[in-house]
Amino acid sequence: MQVIKTAIPEVLILEPSMFSDARGFFYESFNQQVFNRLTGLDVQFVQDNHSYSTRGVLRGLHYQVERPQGKLVRVVKGRIYDVAVDIRKSSPTFSKWVGVELSADNFRQLWIPPGFAHGFIVTSDHADVLYKTTDYYYPQHKRSLRWDDADLAIDWPPATTPVLSSGDENAGTLRQFAAGDM
Repeated sequence: MQVIKTAIPEVLILEPSMFSDARGFFYESFNQQVFNRLTGLDVQFVQDNHSYSTRGVLRGLHYQVERPQGKLVRVVKGRIYDVAVDIRKSSPTFSKWVGVELSADNFRQLWIPPGFAHGFIVTSDHADVLYKTTDYYYPQHKRSLRWDDADLAIDWPPATTPVLSSGDENAGTLRQFAAGDM
């Protein structure tokens, strides 16, 4: 596995070692010892999630105000543009974001540490997204930032109007978050 740093050093792209021949391929999608050694992290994953979405569905930008989750995200079918936004108020990269294409073809994974809002848009006809989390989902702590917040200025791939959940349609802004209003 190769670890690639992004513009926000704590957000990491992981590229697995692939073994392929005429029969197909094999790769180890996760190994706790290898992950810890190569990333320098010591995290424990407690929950696996699977999301299926169609083209144009945008999920996020989600975070938990208490018990923040670290996430290790990968795509097993299709393609997404995955985004992590630093919402750690004391961080030098507060309000900065990283966007990465994850796909069934590139096998990349994205490590998003606790303290980040996370979202993605499906850029293929459909996508199956799998992600591990470092803490459990607590609906009472879930919040969302607006995907199109001008203060974030995320450069989403060109597409038609994204398909959003009602919660994401009514998400707050970074300014509301920074002011403690959400």
